[in-house]
Amino acid sequence: MALFKTKNPALGASTFQTLDHIDSGAPTMTILGATQKVLLLGFATLLAAMFTWNLFQRADDGALVSILMKVGFISGFILALIIIFKKTTAPYLAPVYAVAEGLALGAISAFFDDGVPGIAMEAILLTFSILFGMLIIYRLRIIRVTDTFRMIVFSATAGIALCYIISMVANLFGMHVPLIHDNGTVGIVFSLVVVVVAALNLLMDFRFIEDGAQQNAPKYMEWYAAFGLLVTVIWLYLEILRLLAKLASRR
Repeated sequence: MALFKTKNPALGASTFQTLDHIDSGAPTMTILGATQKVLLLGFATLLAAMFTWNLFQRADDGALVSILMKVGFISGFILALIIIFKKTTAPYLAPVYAVAEGLALGAISAFFDDGVPGIAMEAILLTFSILFGMLIIYRLRIIRVTDTFRMIVFSATAGIALCYIISMVANLFGMHVPLIHDNGTVGIVFSLVVVVVAALNLLMDFRFIEDGAQQNAPKYMEWYAAFGLLVTVIWLYLEILRLLAKLASRR
C-alpha cells in the first residue's frame, strides 16, 4: 500500500503551503507529537497483526484469515486515499488504517511463515534495522533530502508503481510478469532495488515531519505525518518479506 502513497505529491514540502491558515496561539505540529503518533499507530498495527497471526495458528484452515487479509488491504487502501486527499481526517482514520493494515500484515506474514518458518521474524528485524539505520543517516545528515533527491526518489518510486500496475493488468489477462515475481537473478535484483527505494522514502518521511514542525503546521498534521511514515514502513516490510521468500525458494 505504501507504493501508492509514496508516489503521491503529499510528501512534498509544498504540502504545507496548501493547508488552512492557523490562528495565532493554536496548537501546531511538533516532532515529539508526531513521534508519539507514530508509536500509537505502530502499536495498533502490531496488535491487529498479532490477532490474525494467532488466528492462523489456531485455525484448521486459513479461509477466515485470507478473508481478513483481503479486507484489510482493500479497506486500508481506500482509507489511505481518503487521508491523502483529506488530511484533516488523519486523526480519525489513521488509527483505523493502522488496524486494517495490521490485520492484513498478520495474515500475510502467517502465510509466508507457514511456507518458510522464521521468515516473518527475519523480515521484521530487517525492517526495523533499516528504519533505525535510515533515521541515524538522516539525523547525521549523511544523506540530505534535497529537491534533487526528492525528484530521484519520486521518479524511482513512480517507476516501481508502474511495474506493479502493469503486473496487475497482465494478471487480469492471464499473463505473467517474471521480473517481479520470479526468484531468478533479475527478480531478486528487482526486489533489492525496491527495498532500497522504500528505504530512501523513509528519509523523505523524516524530512516531512521536520518540515511540518518548522513551518508550524496544524496539529492534525502530526497524525498525517505518522500515517505517511507507517505506510512506508509497511511497504518496506512487504518488499523485504517478498525478497526473503525469493531467496528461500532458491535453496
